[in-house]
Amino acid sequence: MKISGRAQRIEPFYVMEVAKAASRLAQEVAHTASPMIFLNIGEPDFTAPPLVEEAACKAVRDGLTHYTEATGMLALRERISDWYLQRFNVTVPASRIVITAGASAALQLACLALIDSGDEILMPDPSYPCNRHFVSAADGTAVLIPTSAAERFQLSADKVQEAWGENTRGVLLASPSNPTGTSIHPDELRRIHNEVSHQGGITLVDEIYLGLSYDPQYGQTALALDDDIISINSFSKYFNMTGWRLGWMVVPERIVPVIERLAQNLFICPSTISQYAALACFEADSIAEFERRRAEFKARRDYFIPALNALGLSVPVMPDGAFYAWADCSSVLEKSGIKDSWDLAFEIMNRAHVAVTPGRDFGVAETHNFIRFSTASSMPQLKVAVERMKVFLESMK
Repeated sequence: MKISGRAQRIEPFYVMEVAKAASRLAQEVAHTASPMIFLNIGEPDFTAPPLVEEAACKAVRDGLTHYTEATGMLALRERISDWYLQRFNVTVPASRIVITAGASAALQLACLALIDSGDEILMPDPSYPCNRHFVSAADGTAVLIPTSAAERFQLSADKVQEAWGENTRGVLLASPSNPTGTSIHPDELRRIHNEVSHQGGITLVDEIYLGLSYDPQYGQTALALDDDIISINSFSKYFNMTGWRLGWMVVPERIVPVIERLAQNLFICPSTISQYAALACFEADSIAEFERRRAEFKARRDYFIPALNALGLSVPVMPDGAFYAWADCSSVLEKSGIKDSWDLAFEIMNRAHVAVTPGRDFGVAETHNFIRFSTASSMPQLKVAVERMKVFLESMK
């Protein structure tokens, strides 16, 4: 059976390949004095708060399980619209909001709607691997542009201008970013968007971690800049609903019918039960709980980053959002003789029983020297992980 060239272009999601290996080892050490600690997957350890869970149960009890419109329930779109106004002081009409089966579906819909075969999309290196694969699945080409710590591992308007070519269609950014947890300064984002607009291109911004921003100067939505910006968001991270598979996108009014047509054919509609549950995310008690959890994520960051630096796993830019640490392990590799971050990640997994993610997934420029840590685990687990890695690294000297 012939496999399509499109499918063959999609590389494995190495984050999940490492996770499978960690899960197998976890079963072997589960009942030992050193069970596996997972700092590899970007999934909050919190689950949906009580009001959200109850809303889902009520929807099932009331038989509210039929299809919704492909663009999602109007009531939920209106709640999200209100949230933008209250949280970011930005007016986003519900008519521009499309509910999707997770942010992944939103990115897929955006790419299919806007990218033709041969189109190039500029992205920072490092960046979330699936984003470039969405571009590839739409027969486009992701062009990775190396970035540095001095640039907060984000694109600049100058680099966009320099890299723009005959086939360039636009940019796909993430703010805050996975794997770095860093955001684009709003002034620089404005300059990038101005350059893209000048070229007649599209500015697509992944904002799924925006709710988990810790610095007011960065915690602003790109939608404040221009109605032509396309924003992707999700209920997975700030709202702690990963497995519920629910997200949304904000698009220019004229694009909504195109997205709707694609969504009708590809997804029918997002999960109805998840949509009813998500309505409860915006209740005052739920928002208060999400904010308490955001403060907890920040406290974990404030502990873990200095601890990594002390171990010689240097984090060159303090994350201003999300729950990641992008750590340069060059000095550890040099001292230990270990080849790269891939081998180091497996050494840490097998000897310290701490699962981490090597940089291999996230780009090509220098990512072999980086490891991504997730601080979505509890503070006690983070502290144990640090102690285990300290022992492991001291044994390598």
